[in-house]
Amino acid sequence: MYGARARGRGLFGFSGLFGRKEKGAGKIVEVVLGGRSTLYHVYKRPFVDYFLRKVSTWYTLVIFTASMQEYADPVIDWLDAGRGILATRLFRESCTQLPNGSYSKDLSIVEQDLARVFLVDNSPISYSINEANGVPIEGWTDDPQDEALLDLLPVLDSLRFTSDVRRVLGIRGFS
Repeated sequence: MYGARARGRGLFGFSGLFGRKEKGAGKIVEVVLGGRSTLYHVYKRPFVDYFLRKVSTWYTLVIFTASMQEYADPVIDWLDAGRGILATRLFRESCTQLPNGSYSKDLSIVEQDLARVFLVDNSPISYSINEANGVPIEGWTDDPQDEALLDLLPVLDSLRFTSDVRRVLGIRGFS
């Protein structure tokens, strides 16, 4: 999350916002790669719409995902719902591939001043390049009672009022 409206820049990895769910309205995303079509069933994490509405009033939101653009764009469009709050998007090609094959996200691509940027992600490897800027969230697959996004709101709210998000994240044990 990045602060045009406030002081910080916020980024989200996809893994923390989506998962599997047995019931409820989801979305089917078709991805065509190399002439081969694959269908993915995607469901929203509980409270994601409220969460995005709220934090978008505090920060400029950026989606930074290790997913491929062909998959991610339709999912981000669904999340954004025409509101224009998720316009900036970074995909796998913007990530750094590590020797073990996983991907990390260099936040300086989004904002040179790392005092003003943080990444919410369920994979610590995703923010390993800028560990002090990481805000962990548990992964989600199908718990309809999940409130992890709501639990993050007080922390994200507090980051608006600091000159360096890393200081607050370090105090609160997030990095």
